[in-house]
Amino acid sequence: MLFLVTACALATNSSVAYSSVTNNSPTKTASNVHWFESFKTSATTEEMYAFLQALPKGGDIHNHMSGSGLPEWWFELATDSSINSGYQYYTKTQVKHCQPYGGNEFGGTPYLMMFHTIQRSTYEQLSQCSKSEYQPLTRLSEEEKNGWLNSIRLDKPYEGREEFFQRHWQRLGDLTGNPFIMSELLVKNMQAFGEEGVMYLETQMGPKGYMDPGGNPIQPNIVADIFRHRLQEKDAKSSGVTARLQYAILRFAKSANEDLKDAYQFVDKNRDIYVGVNLVGREDNDKGHPLRFLNTLRELRKTTPTIPLSLHAGEVDEPNQHIRESLLLGAKRIGHGVNLLGDPDTLLLMQSGRYLIEINLVSNLLLEYINDYSEHPFPEYLRTGIPVALTTDDRGMWDSNMTDEYFTAVTEFNLSWEELITLGENSLQHSFLDHKTKTLLLKNYREKVKRFEKKMKKKLEKKPLFEPKYSKYSCRQWQLCTKN
Repeated sequence: MLFLVTACALATNSSVAYSSVTNNSPTKTASNVHWFESFKTSATTEEMYAFLQALPKGGDIHNHMSGSGLPEWWFELATDSSINSGYQYYTKTQVKHCQPYGGNEFGGTPYLMMFHTIQRSTYEQLSQCSKSEYQPLTRLSEEEKNGWLNSIRLDKPYEGREEFFQRHWQRLGDLTGNPFIMSELLVKNMQAFGEEGVMYLETQMGPKGYMDPGGNPIQPNIVADIFRHRLQEKDAKSSGVTARLQYAILRFAKSANEDLKDAYQFVDKNRDIYVGVNLVGREDNDKGHPLRFLNTLRELRKTTPTIPLSLHAGEVDEPNQHIRESLLLGAKRIGHGVNLLGDPDTLLLMQSGRYLIEINLVSNLLLEYINDYSEHPFPEYLRTGIPVALTTDDRGMWDSNMTDEYFTAVTEFNLSWEELITLGENSLQHSFLDHKTKTLLLKNYREKVKRFEKKMKKKLEKKPLFEPKYSKYSCRQWQLCTKN
């Protein structure tokens, strides 16, 4: 049985039904067709999106918090000093040739890059000429504001991997060094995820690299207390989302091995909110190859109780053995895993069910690790016994949500009801949560699924189903847009 609804078909006819094309399969009668299969054959794109948004979804366990802030959220938090604890921000809107020729345009702060955002203490250290290139975020014209917002979302046909890795993060600049903004972004994500049925968020959000309004470093233990306190506030708890953090390490940094030692020590002392370590960063930078960390991890495990490890691996164009090497390091989860089919031995190893692949469908398409979804190995993993979960990666920069990941999976790969529910189950089962919390969330997830299924069987008889909240990504990709 082949089931395929392309983005093109969805775009040209928003009321197209999700019909199965059957050639040689036995005829199914109404009495033996699962209700979800019947729904897929009759639902419009809008109804399918609404259905998937209301579906209980388990957890998002591959999430970069600094990449998960919607541009509007960043702007709101950066311009409201009552929320961001008194920080003031400036952004670059002009180039007046204040720097000599021959500057490093490939470094962290390329001179010619527009909308580089800095806090006041950084601004005060600039020359008078350089200061004139920046202006307060609060004083941007409407055109400049829109330019700023669009500069940190990947929404143009010509934007891709290089724009994302070499510009988006650099433009955020000092914003990611404000622990109060980051804690607010965490809660905003919890609230948004809660509205679309996500129960758990495990986000990459380290405690280093923060500074106060005067530009002085904030110690990691103080940062952790800021995060810890924010998670205890009423609006965070009422989101219905349980949140935990991973300590992320930039794998190709010169200090990466020392950073890994610091991370182990820190996570061990803060296990109430930090549940694991993640090695992140561009995999095509060979300075971050997995085996670089093997000896360090083996030494750390001699004295430190188990700390769960996840690695970005297989997010690269070429075939390699980075996934296998990551498992050798002790990783229990693999982020992306797009090139695993090129390593058959490791593919077989992962079919044992011990390791999970964090699948990022939207990210892999936008960052050009696949040309289209027909190239994505997700269905092969799913249907050969490798545990997989759908995750959002840097959803703020895609302007997407978890529903977009599920909608892509259902429309591109014809997921069954059992497969759909297994994705959520896997995300919780393979989370880095403590046993007690994990058991409770799994129990709650299964109960929510049962209630949802019972409700849906009745509700399908009545239209409309739900009123979904569309993302900007869904509007661009499928023309599913919020009506003004």
